[in-house]
Amino acid sequence: MAVYTDITEDDLKWFLTEYDVGTLLSYKGIAEGVENSNFLLHTSRDPLILTLYEKRVEKNDLPFFLGLMQHLASRGLSCPLPLPRQDGELLGHLSGRPAALISFLEGMWLRKPEAKHCREVGRALAAMHVAGEGFDIKRPNALSLAGWQGLWEKSETRADEVEPGLQDEIRGELEFLGSHWPKDLPDGVIHADLFPDNVFFLGDELSGLIDFYFACNDQLAYDVSICLNAWCFEKDGAYNITKGMALLEGYQSVRPLSDAEIAALPTLARGSALRFFLTRLYDWLTTPAGAMVTKKDPLEYLRKLRFHRQIASSAEYGLKA
Repeated sequence: MAVYTDITEDDLKWFLTEYDVGTLLSYKGIAEGVENSNFLLHTSRDPLILTLYEKRVEKNDLPFFLGLMQHLASRGLSCPLPLPRQDGELLGHLSGRPAALISFLEGMWLRKPEAKHCREVGRALAAMHVAGEGFDIKRPNALSLAGWQGLWEKSETRADEVEPGLQDEIRGELEFLGSHWPKDLPDGVIHADLFPDNVFFLGDELSGLIDFYFACNDQLAYDVSICLNAWCFEKDGAYNITKGMALLEGYQSVRPLSDAEIAALPTLARGSALRFFLTRLYDWLTTPAGAMVTKKDPLEYLRKLRFHRQIASSAEYGLKA
């Protein structure tokens, strides 16, 4: 979530006349995240989230994202729902951008998640994978192997500005993953961005998942590796095996991993660390000054990538035999 495109009160009020949501009381931009422009609205009925889809999000992908949330909710997963306009459409336009109103999900994201929270995240991720079965619209993962190479090419010439030697290191990593990336693992709909700020809790109870704008079809265990990277490292860069064990136990209590998925986890974790390093590197180098968005340090994920290179077995992540 972020704000790239500003809106005026008059334009917003006009936009809301297409919805049955009451009258606008107040609104404010949400600064977290890097993809779309988001606002918290308070109306005479309910709080809502307004999302303006920026150029980085393909308009043709929006039916997938919005339809997926409807599908997951219908299968019992707690997530925000897009609100229909009075003409039945889920998308409108505001300030020159495609825009949608999304229901507000109660809860808050955790700044200091503990192992018990990681266990709930594992369960929720597996529940999402199961609930995603039968969703008819397909969306390939644009940020897998081919996408990484294209993203790297946009940053490669300036990479050594961030850390000397990065050009050679990342070239070698891309070559390794291109040769060793797992194939034929169970696949389906993945979230692909299930970081702590995309999971809401009420107390210690997980209240829902948000921000499905990276969701796509890919290998399910790749989503697990993303969560290991996002949830199981401490701020000093150390991997917390207790959190890793809890997350994996939670996941497998709903959807057990296959032997092939378990064997592939270290390589998948390297790939997911590289994916977030590359997107952070690109944003670090290209986000314009003055944008209402918090840039994230790419070196955090470089350190995680280096950690995963040393992993010989998934047991080192806390996965029980």
